[in-house]
Amino acid sequence: MKKISRFFGKLFRRIGMFFDKILITPITRIILKIIDLSKGWAKGIDRLAGKKSTLLVISLILAFIVFLYIDNESNVMIDQYAEILYDQTVTAVYNEESYVVEGLPDKVDITLIGQRRHIFLAKQSPSKGVTVDLTGLKPGTHKVTLKYNQRLRSLDYKLDPSTVNVTIYEKESENRTLTYDILNQDKLDTKLYISNVELDRAEVIIKGAKYKLEQVATVRALLDVNNIPNPKAGDINVKDIPLVAYDSDGKIIDVEIVPKSVAANVTITSPSKEIPIRVVPIGDLAFGKSIKTISPSVTKVTVYGEQAAIDEIQQLDVEIDVTGLEKDKDYSVTLKKPKGITEISSKTMTVKVTIDNATTKEFKDIAVSYRNLADGLVVQASSEEDRKVTVVVSGSEEALENIKDTDITAYVDLKNYKVGVHEVEVTVTGSDLKLAYSSKTKKVKIVITEKK
Repeated sequence: MKKISRFFGKLFRRIGMFFDKILITPITRIILKIIDLSKGWAKGIDRLAGKKSTLLVISLILAFIVFLYIDNESNVMIDQYAEILYDQTVTAVYNEESYVVEGLPDKVDITLIGQRRHIFLAKQSPSKGVTVDLTGLKPGTHKVTLKYNQRLRSLDYKLDPSTVNVTIYEKESENRTLTYDILNQDKLDTKLYISNVELDRAEVIIKGAKYKLEQVATVRALLDVNNIPNPKAGDINVKDIPLVAYDSDGKIIDVEIVPKSVAANVTITSPSKEIPIRVVPIGDLAFGKSIKTISPSVTKVTVYGEQAAIDEIQQLDVEIDVTGLEKDKDYSVTLKKPKGITEISSKTMTVKVTIDNATTKEFKDIAVSYRNLADGLVVQASSEEDRKVTVVVSGSEEALENIKDTDITAYVDLKNYKVGVHEVEVTVTGSDLKLAYSSKTKKVKIVITEKK
């Protein structure tokens, strides 16, 4: 036991001697030297510290150090800045071939919060934008969180909105017949007409939720005249015509259409025809007056438009109001386009009307004809006196000299008349519109029966 005690005693003494030699003795010597040196510097330091300039310099140095420290700390607390990034696109990750997602916003606003330099760097550096992962979600309604993938960790951000409720549907598809509409057709040259549009396909596929597909009444290709390059008569191929789905009320239905656009061969024509102008006086002249001459400045025009309208039109009637007219007059007339006509070669014209004293002339035994009799019925005059009428024609002496019986037509309009005996008013017209025509017999009696 004594041997063990002596061993540990020697060990501790040696350790103490080691630290005394390595640490304690050298440090003590250094401290003693500093004390000796300070005794020599003390007087010089006292003199230097006693000067006002020295104290001023030291104060400035200390103030500058304190300023740097406070500024550095305050930047962290005070230099907080916020900036809003508007309309950032939202990207959803899900199986687009199998599902349809509704309720997800197309764009959101992001508020970045942090120091200005960090926000600047964030705006310059690329990011993955705003995303939402819908992978694994089944059909139904789900509350999901939007994420903004920004590489800088020194910024905070807030999304508006940050969470949304979305509804997931199984995607279905159907085939639909494709039709077309022509937009801005009035922008086409008035002498041109789109006579035919041949789409490059007759059907398209629509995809979406079942309830949306049930709302689709028609799918149309919207051919915009403004997108036809250099429209002129002939065949023109137009590409990238957009497709739109509509419901029965004409509202757009948001469904996927495959393909998204089609092409079409557009046939543009320029149907035209030259037709005469017929001036038609409307109203009664002053008592005892008649029209001697009607002289239009334009007697023929060329009309353009739909082929069916061009084929049907034979003349262009221009009306002038001569009510109460008792002396010569010049009329300025704007030509109106009949239905189906898009352009007329002349837009305006003048009509000179000369007036003369009226005389009359009678034409006897003018046969009465029948118009607008319904199908399945036949008509005949009730008596011989009802078959013919005497017509009085009033006009200038010069005009009356040229009129013949064959230029006069007397008729009764049987529209809406049924089986039975009826008294019907007689209407008289003539080829010369400068003259006035009337029947001495105002009404004739006719008998309508069913056809046997």
